[in-house]
Amino acid sequence: MTKTICLTMAQALTRFLARQMTEIDGKKVPIFGGVWAIFGHGNVAGVGEALYQVRDELPTFRAHNEQAMAHAAIAYAKANFRRRFMAATSSIGPGALNMVTAAALAHVNRLPVLFLPGDVFANRIPDPVLQQAEDFSDGTATVNDCFRPVSRYFDRITRPEQIIPALNRAMQVLTDPAECGPVTLSLCQDVQAEAYDYPESFFAERVWHQRRPRPDRSELAAAVAALTGAKKPLMIAGGGVLFSQASGELAKLVQDAGMPVCETQGGKSSLPDDHPLNMAAVGVTGTSAANRLAEEADVVLAVGTRLQDFTTGSWALFKNSGKTIVGLNVQPFDAGKHQALPLVADAAEGLAELGAALKGWKAPAAWTDNAARGKKDWQADADKATASTNAAYPSDAQVIGAVQRAMGSDVILLHAAGGLPGELHKLWQAGAPGSYHAEYGFSTMGYEIAGGLGVKMAKPEEEVVVMIGDGSYLMLNSEIATSVMLGLKLTVVLLDNRGYGCINRLQMATGGANFNNLLKDARHEVLPDIDFAAHAASLGAIAEKVSSISGLETALAQAKKNTRTTVLVIDTDPLVSTEAGGSWWDVAVPEVSVRPQVNAARKKYEEALSGRP
Repeated sequence: MTKTICLTMAQALTRFLARQMTEIDGKKVPIFGGVWAIFGHGNVAGVGEALYQVRDELPTFRAHNEQAMAHAAIAYAKANFRRRFMAATSSIGPGALNMVTAAALAHVNRLPVLFLPGDVFANRIPDPVLQQAEDFSDGTATVNDCFRPVSRYFDRITRPEQIIPALNRAMQVLTDPAECGPVTLSLCQDVQAEAYDYPESFFAERVWHQRRPRPDRSELAAAVAALTGAKKPLMIAGGGVLFSQASGELAKLVQDAGMPVCETQGGKSSLPDDHPLNMAAVGVTGTSAANRLAEEADVVLAVGTRLQDFTTGSWALFKNSGKTIVGLNVQPFDAGKHQALPLVADAAEGLAELGAALKGWKAPAAWTDNAARGKKDWQADADKATASTNAAYPSDAQVIGAVQRAMGSDVILLHAAGGLPGELHKLWQAGAPGSYHAEYGFSTMGYEIAGGLGVKMAKPEEEVVVMIGDGSYLMLNSEIATSVMLGLKLTVVLLDNRGYGCINRLQMATGGANFNNLLKDARHEVLPDIDFAAHAASLGAIAEKVSSISGLETALAQAKKNTRTTVLVIDTDPLVSTEAGGSWWDVAVPEVSVRPQVNAARKKYEEALSGRP
């Protein structure tokens, strides 16, 4: 007879999570780093009580905003290269819906996180309950259905025994390199409290290992044939290189074949910035060194990248009409994009087998030398852009230069939205794999501070630097208080350009009037004079507003010595960005307008469209 144990559904859930393990560097560790929780009537009695019982095995962390706690969980998974992850639980209604943006972020970036939102009563007797949104035509619908399109797997638990197959499926998705992404188990609140005789075997410890699919022979042969016939080969390193921890295999192939490589936002730091064949950023926010090669390349080996529009310049960057793309990706959907020759495999395994099959082959020396010259020219441009200044309102690039000089390349640098991603992608000199943490798949304003907290939880021994604009800071800053409460120090550099400077520049570039982006151009009676340093200090941080680049460098040197979160504020110019590098991006301009500036921008837009391959 099967041995059973009587538990509530919520108790079974938390006990199961606490028994899931993984192995990192030969050491067995829990695969769940903990659970983020904001309790309400939809989860406090069931999940809350169950989490209390396992608090020593499965720690629970309290946040101030549901979206932010989910961001922290996602950043934790990314910093761990998807080998460990977290769960996030909320009440029903607004608490649950606050996490949907984060679910989309995880979905786009292929990052694992387990969402456990409370839901309505399965028995429906008390309906409508507090915070329930009723659908007049569908009695089964709840707001948690909003998670469906942004979850890799979704299930609503309406009976206690359903948690058994649901959790098994959840773990398969969370640990699958191709299907990896957010899982949502919507937990009806009455069912959380219902008891069931669960088989003891359900709670047996299980160790999950990273699956590494090897390439198909015929696909490998086709990729090798394409590369050995190339005159101008170029490699693109995407986030999959980091998730696979394939930097060593990448470096070996690059070195052996003399093939230049460039990096997406997600793939930056796959190789150190100072590697002689690392052309750094590619695409809309790319370096001149990388983009010049991308325009000419006849074979593009795209490793672990989604090939989104910022990487490809909306598919206008790769101008060689006879080009061949080889898509090395663990996910077939990505491997075959844009008529690529698919090479479906784990990045590390695929690069290793490619390297072995290409042994003795080298890219033409003229192409490699051309790449090296381009990198040298780019570095000179980058040095000019990031040089120190006495300007009252420095550029983002000049602030980046100050942070780089003061903090070096050994820190983990995190950012997400606004103008900083473009400038950092070009200009930040990343060091070790994973030291550059960008959330630019969904470019979610407000990710930065919560994300920094998640990274610090994953890498407590590392110095974590968050760079953020005033617009993003005002959207979501509450986890400064959480970082102080948990003793997890961050260094936050806040660039105040008094509005949404990045989108204002785009507005101007497409012929639009300065409207509703910078604070001065928004409807107002009094312009806000926000004291960001005082605000951050009120949340428990050490905070200071600096008045110059040299003052920022001095403050950063002190911040390294501080033992709690430090926020440094500096005013910047909203109109200046680095002119060198970059490429066209498809942003549709109105066909007709009363503004001549828009009509002129439309003409340029049509010219760009006509030149796209």
